[in-house]
Amino acid sequence: MRSQILIRRYAQGLISSAKEEGEFGSLYAELSEFEKFLSSHTKLHHTLMSPFLPATKKREIADLILEKTSIGAKARRFLLLLVENNRLPILPQLLERLPLMWNEERGIATFEVSSVLPLKPAQKKRLEERLASLERSPVALTYKIDPSLIGGLSIRKGNIVYDASIRGDLERIQQKIAEE
Repeated sequence: MRSQILIRRYAQGLISSAKEEGEFGSLYAELSEFEKFLSSHTKLHHTLMSPFLPATKKREIADLILEKTSIGAKARRFLLLLVENNRLPILPQLLERLPLMWNEERGIATFEVSSVLPLKPAQKKRLEERLASLERSPVALTYKIDPSLIGGLSIRKGNIVYDASIRGDLERIQQKIAEE
């Protein structure tokens, strides 16, 4: 629970510092790039995550690394803030939540659409238009492939799941049979 509060707090700070979509996109890409770099260098990852190394040493190491990258000043300051406050371990979850919170801040509803096969552009457009009309606001859709669905779609908005899949139908039938 505490980490969720921290993630929200740091994400809000970063989002409020971004003035428009392009700047947010750049920040997000730079932070993601650093996170991938860090996860691919296990010794460095362990060093920066170590509770035994003082924050000042971690900052020096992170500063040296960031000097050699193309990461912009704002993303660099944010990463150094995470390092100084021993919050670097929350970076992966922070990156996961940032796009959702960015959209939320702008009044855009975010949906995760799961299907067995990739949807065609016309299907995506129709689905987006339908969800936007139901929400009465702009929507952002992310797509993922889920072979366990068998067929149909599963649409998630936050904690709400709209299941129009064959797997969901079969599960509902199974429940009804079990109740009888």
